[in-house]
Amino acid sequence: MPTFVPLLSSDQTARLPARAREVVEYRKSGLSLNHIQGCPLDCAYCIRHTYSLWDQRQPRALMTDAQAVAELANHRFFQPDVTPVQLFNRATDPFLPAVRPHTFAVLEDLDARGLRNHVLVITRHQMSTEDAVRLNGLRNLKVTLLFTYSGIDNKEIEPYPSEVAAQSLKIMSAVVSRRYRTVLYWRPLVPGLNDSPEHLDRAYELSQRADATVFTGLFYRDEIADYRANNLPEPYHETARRKIVPETLERRVLSTFAGSDSLFRKTSCAVSYAHGEPDYNGHYGVRELCGICPLDQLDICRDAHRMPTPDRIHEVASALADASGLVVVDIHEGAAVVSGLSEEQPRYYLQHALGFQVHDVRHPHYDRRHGRAEIGWKAETT
Repeated sequence: MPTFVPLLSSDQTARLPARAREVVEYRKSGLSLNHIQGCPLDCAYCIRHTYSLWDQRQPRALMTDAQAVAELANHRFFQPDVTPVQLFNRATDPFLPAVRPHTFAVLEDLDARGLRNHVLVITRHQMSTEDAVRLNGLRNLKVTLLFTYSGIDNKEIEPYPSEVAAQSLKIMSAVVSRRYRTVLYWRPLVPGLNDSPEHLDRAYELSQRADATVFTGLFYRDEIADYRANNLPEPYHETARRKIVPETLERRVLSTFAGSDSLFRKTSCAVSYAHGEPDYNGHYGVRELCGICPLDQLDICRDAHRMPTPDRIHEVASALADASGLVVVDIHEGAAVVSGLSEEQPRYYLQHALGFQVHDVRHPHYDRRHGRAEIGWKAETT
């Protein structure tokens, strides 16, 4: 598999920031493959800030596509047919013209291995019916296209217009008998930037074209706040570890989407619904999340919901050396609460292996906030 973007030498790769060199990394919604890094779209709130990659605007490859797929498939966290995979979601757009051939090369390699994992491909770039034809050639993977759309009009924050993603969503959703699914990835919702009644109404109209819709807020990290100091509007007066969705904003979104039967708070819920499967992150036990879910999807998730025993959790954790210190603190219908993990990635592995929520005791979840930052919420009942 050739590379279509410049291939870095080993010396050049060694000089990258440590996290940028980690080609395979577990993120919340899946195991993320990012051997191509660099993007010219310059969205001010891009997660690239947190990987010290903001100034890298030309996509570059750290290895060939074949090497990257092999590293993913042989990774200690990868479980065939189980682990959800995210492709190029950290430092580039998978459908930039130079990156597109790599995206298809990776998908076709994984598919040829007979893998049936969920693969999430997040984009805001232009797509075409030719892309649909190639995606429909995949026979095994469960591919979901998530179209990042914010409707933010400020060109200093999003130079690349949201309308491109909107048109791509319409084109890719209109294809008859498609094997892939489409999701309106409505993000980031930021008060004062894209939450006017007109913004909400446009998002609702666009959602009618997609298989499902997810709404979410802003990852407002320190690195983004530092960049924002460059004369950009300040969305919040403090940063947060989790995404920020103020309570009043959520209420307005739910009111606007009162007629929708495919709106979700969580990415995995939308993806699973689009494929007619139970949520692979096991959110069913967090029942407040389910209040907006279709009844038939609730039935699917309920039938698959199994509360693990402590022994079962330890059995799954035994496959990971970095989970040797795991302690099961509590288990209830909503989640298993654990301690003893030095980082987040083993927790994600456990969650996907069990199909059940696994929470770290150091980062408690609160009623109604469902894993969001406390900014904009009044009550903090555990």
